[in-house]
Parts: sequence; structure tokens; C-alpha cells
Amino acid sequence: ELNRMTQFKDKTTKGQVSSLGLYAYPCLMASDILLYQAKKVPVGEDQKQHLELTRDLAIRFNKHFGSVFTIPDPIIPSISARVMALQDPTKKMSKSDDNKHNSIFLLDDPDVVRKKIKRAVTDSQNSIAHDASRPGISNLVEIYAALSGVSNDTVVAEFGSRGYAPFKQALADLIISHLEPIQAKYTAIREDGAALKNTMRIGSERAQKVAQGTLERAYDALGLVRV
Repeated sequence: ELNRMTQFKDKTTKGQVSSLGLYAYPCLMASDILLYQAKKVPVGEDQKQHLELTRDLAIRFNKHFGSVFTIPDPIIPSISARVMALQDPTKKMSKSDDNKHNSIFLLDDPDVVRKKIKRAVTDSQNSIAHDASRPGISNLVEIYAALSGVSNDTVVAEFGSRGYAPFKQALADLIISHLEPIQAKYTAIREDGAALKNTMRIGSERAQKVAQGTLERAYDALGLVRV
């Protein structure tokens, strides 16, 4: 089943060497989800296959050993379920991308965001559209739609033939306005080190309690003896 995972299969099909980390990642993701009895899991479209594997493992275990794991359901946004790279809209945006201009990071300052959006790949048509044959501008339209809470068609209708420059400026402003409260909260949290450590401790204790309960039920279902 791991051989059929898209990311691993794509890499091996191209003759590239993949690490154990890439191969085993779906198992790690499944264990993180099942250990804490998650009911709903927000994922991007590209992670849906991994969640399907998680569901299959849980269903199979429950069938053979009794009801132990919650069967999780995916939460996939209807708009911009897969955000693509700014410089290469044929591949997804990723924090691990070597080209840092491909991604918007939560802590990017306004000037950096404006430069990245301004340099984002589009095409020579200079009209705003959401069309599979125009991945660059379509990706930007989807990002705008997701952040503003409207449909792709609404974004296209609003900007129409106004050109790329005004649209990119508006998109950059929108991204910055969404990042500002996140960055302010991040700074405030980091400034109070004692409170942060206390929150982490409380969270760790809560997580450990849930995890231990799941492990106990799994051990009992399998007939494993603890000494």
C-alpha cells in the first residue's frame, strides 16, 4: 500500500532516490491521527490519499480486534484545496522548497510578501481568469478567493480586465492583512516564555493522557501483556 502513495510513486517513477522518511511518512501520519482519536482532519487535496490509508488501517484493525480507533473524516476546503508554488504553478507550494520565492510564510514581512506576489508567475495575457490552461493566474485567483471568502468567479468578475498589477497589489494587501494578527499573536506568545512553556506542558499532559488511553485499548485488543 505504501508503494502506491502518490509522492513516493512519482519520485521512484522518475528514477529518483527516495528516503525512508518519505516512504514511512504515511504511517507516521496515520499513527499521529489514530493515537489521539481524531474525528475530523483538515488536509490539503494532496494529503487525501494519506488520510484514506489512515482510515483503511483503522477499519482493518477494528474489524479484526474490536472497536479501538476512531475512523477520521477529511476536511478539505472547497476553494484552494491545493495551493501551488508562486514561481512554478505546476507544483504545490511547500515550506521545504529550495526556492523561497515559491512560498508565502506566516512570518514574512509585508515587503517580502509584496515582492513574492509581484514576481509570481502568470502569463502574457494580462487578464484575470480561472482557467486550467492558465495555472499561474488561476492559482493567484484561488488564493484571493480563499482569503476573502468568495468564489473564484467573484474574484474574476471583480478584477476582470484590470490587469495583473492591480490584482497582484490587491492580493498582496489581502495576504498581509491576514498575516498581521497571526504575526502579532506569535510575537506576544514568544515574548512570554514562561506562559509558553506552561501551555506546552499542559498540552503535553492532555495529549499524553489521550494517547495512553488509546495505547491501552490497542494492547488489550491485541492481547499484549505489559510488565
